[in-house]
Amino acid sequence: MRIVFAGTPEVSLPALEALAKSRHELVAVVTRPDAPQGRSGRPVPSPVARWAEQHGIETLKPARPREPLFIARLRELAPDCCPVVAYGALIPADVLAIPTHGWVNVHFSLLPAWRGAAPVQRAILAGDTQAGITVFDLVPALDAGPIYLQEASQLGDHETSGEVLARSADRGAELLIEVLDALAEGTARAAPQATNGVTLAPKIAVADARIDWTAPAAGIDRLVRACNPSPVAWTTFRGERVKVWLAEAHAGTLLAPGVLAVDKRSVLVGTGRGVLELVSVQPAGKRAMRAADWARGLGAEPGAFE
Repeated sequence: MRIVFAGTPEVSLPALEALAKSRHELVAVVTRPDAPQGRSGRPVPSPVARWAEQHGIETLKPARPREPLFIARLRELAPDCCPVVAYGALIPADVLAIPTHGWVNVHFSLLPAWRGAAPVQRAILAGDTQAGITVFDLVPALDAGPIYLQEASQLGDHETSGEVLARSADRGAELLIEVLDALAEGTARAAPQATNGVTLAPKIAVADARIDWTAPAAGIDRLVRACNPSPVAWTTFRGERVKVWLAEAHAGTLLAPGVLAVDKRSVLVGTGRGVLELVSVQPAGKRAMRAADWARGLGAEPGAFE
């Protein structure tokens, strides 16, 4: 089949690379426009755009997928199917209708649970015990289309969203090729999603990633893991922001919320229930480091997070 792939971040690349090695013809990619990054604000192409440029694949970067020039070019390319992995924009109905076999999306969830942009993050934050991958047919409603394939996996007690997404991206690429092969052979069948069990997974904003030290340690641990690698859980200490990359909850109520207890090997913080051991932190203007190294210079009375 002729394929136009839609995706944007790093997590899209395993599927894109699998498509390039498959029996299908990759004729173009669709990705989000170059975005400003760093202090310079210089526009930088997405990982998918960089991959396509390196491999000589035509790249389409519409600001919105309803742009007439984009629609006209997609019709000219005449794709049989448009696979999607983390593209980052809603596809309008008239564009969904262009490819013969529609737009097939790889979503890192067990739909209908966690429809939206941050399914893995929300699953970790909610304390789910399972992650998942769903390959389904895109429809105008958010992540509501019929399902071709779905596969569950165990969520590790200490897994971050980045770790779950990495392994899910690799497996999702395999499942995507399986579905595309079945579509090409005329054997693919999609079943409607269940109408119960629908939950939403909006993106976690930076403000949402601020740690509330009156919350239980287990909940803060989930927040830290859900926000790693983005937007990264954070707190403030002596008026400056400190990012918390890795932490671990422990039982015990020996410290008031936010109060630090430091020794040579560990940094503990009081919470609303239990204590949180900081493993990796990033002070303002510095790189991520071991929490014990950061705490070494705090003095005999380290104080508390604000």
